[in-house]
Amino acid sequence: MNSFVPAMTDQEPKTRIKRSATAQEYGLKTLILVCCGLLWLCAHTQPVDAEDDCLPPLVLPPVESFSATTSENSLFSPFLTHCDQSDWCWTFLPQGFLYTTYWASSAEPRLSVKLIEEKTMGSLLDSSIAGRVGFVRFGSRNRLEGWQFDLLAGVNLRQDPESHLDMQATDYRYDLPLTYRNGPHAFKLGFYHVSSHRGDEYLVTNQTLERYNFLRDVFNFGYSYYPVPELRLYGEIGYGFNVDVSEPLEFQFGFDYGPAQATRIYGAPFAALNVHLREELNYGGNVAVQLGWAWRGFSKASGILRSGLYYYDGGSSQFSFYDQHESQIGWGLWYDF
Repeated sequence: MNSFVPAMTDQEPKTRIKRSATAQEYGLKTLILVCCGLLWLCAHTQPVDAEDDCLPPLVLPPVESFSATTSENSLFSPFLTHCDQSDWCWTFLPQGFLYTTYWASSAEPRLSVKLIEEKTMGSLLDSSIAGRVGFVRFGSRNRLEGWQFDLLAGVNLRQDPESHLDMQATDYRYDLPLTYRNGPHAFKLGFYHVSSHRGDEYLVTNQTLERYNFLRDVFNFGYSYYPVPELRLYGEIGYGFNVDVSEPLEFQFGFDYGPAQATRIYGAPFAALNVHLREELNYGGNVAVQLGWAWRGFSKASGILRSGLYYYDGGSSQFSFYDQHESQIGWGLWYDF
């Protein structure tokens, strides 16, 4: 990989730091204003009737009212209130998520492990460790409907199984999405940060390589449509207001097809496609395809467990090698939130 790193004067680092700080401050103020406006809007929004919802309500155990166990003077009493299936209310730490991760996306945080054979690099082991929590929801407690604010964070790791599992690269990412769902429509307006780092062992082995400081602070907007409960069509645009190495704009789109209800032990087939286009690759990018079997639990908070074949072609799924073309095929095990 050839790269050119221009010489930098003593003044340039200070200028870059100042511009970065100004961009972060402006971006944070913008995010706060947008979130406040959307929260005001959700307080004046009425849900559609249950008959208009194409997604069937989840089967859940009965939910007891918090009023019997929570003092009126409790700090969270405005949030921990009982609401029936037809009403919207505030819920602190809600169950389930209104806008889920894209199954075939290689960049979003999830729990996963992939055994890969890459055309030029040979065998690779890619894995992810992640978690997600819903902070607050204004909407239905018994159905996936309303407004919700979440935190999603994870680490995407690449190891070389032929060199004692030496770490080659790691991507760190966290998301703060504000999501909305009503009937077959779901929206996401959020912020995410990602930074990429090459592994120490890899840098020792390849001492002639330059280190890329791949960094993105991004506002993104996504839309998903469910023509039937089992099929999701989606598209997303992201703009990086603070970037290094990468460029601001990115686009992605695709579909997820799989079980929408609990599957028991038998599972059901699934298929997923994701196309991710990035400005730093001249609006090229990558395409990822997954095909296999999936399982979904009975709990409203259950994600979806999937296992099957995996194909990827395009710019590397590790941002440390963003400008390297990779053609991957392998097997994966994924758990998405």
